[in-house]
Amino acid sequence: HCLSVRAVCQREIDCDRGNGYSWKITLLRNYWKSKVKQEWLSGKYSNIPSQNSLPEKSMYPMDVDTWGEILEAELER
Repeated sequence: HCLSVRAVCQREIDCDRGNGYSWKITLLRNYWKSKVKQEWLSGKYSNIPSQNSLPEKSMYPMDVDTWGEILEAELER
């Protein structure tokens, strides 16, 4: 699980590990973020007509760099 989460959230995982968090805590802190981030990066939400059309679990607190990655992926589509 940790490796699959790191594939999507490498910067976040490396930062948490660098700050001394255990793998278990790091996984707990980043699991749902990786799921939501992967859906955004894959383009699942690229053509949503309105905010009301977004599924309930489409949002998660993410930092500016993460949203930057998502917006760059959107621009490349």
